[in-house]
Amino acid sequence: MIELVLLVNRQGKVRLAKWYQPAKRKEKLRIVREISSMVIKREKQKLCNFIEWKDKLIVFKRYASLFFVGVVERKDNELLMLEVIHHYVETLDGYFGNVCELDIIFNFHKAYFILDELVIAGQLQETSKRKIIQACHAQDLQMEEGKDGKKDDKTGI
Repeated sequence: MIELVLLVNRQGKVRLAKWYQPAKRKEKLRIVREISSMVIKREKQKLCNFIEWKDKLIVFKRYASLFFVGVVERKDNELLMLEVIHHYVETLDGYFGNVCELDIIFNFHKAYFILDELVIAGQLQETSKRKIIQACHAQDLQMEEGKDGKKDDKTGI
């Protein structure tokens, strides 16, 4: 089961964090700081993308300036988590068109929405990128309709 998904830039700044296991705020901050520093140091040394940490397994992959990190139980398949990360990146690319860190910063709600469509309660739910992107576009249409409706209420039409 996936316990945590993190997007961290090369300076260690968290761009997205989705927890699937409850933890106290202080503990979350400590875990994120510890994981992000391990991942950044390990990538600089050109080592593998899997880290055994406590009773967990950290799986990460760097795309452009972002590290996509997944924390899973040790008994889980690390290659499957690597594939989930790649699937998430491809889905982000499909929605944003060549996603970058700024897309995540300014459209973080969309990044969370796509992740929520992909993973529910720590389990992979949707494998079709096309269906996830269609759901995102449907949400965009609903938001536009909501904005149009509010404008009409203000003008009295």
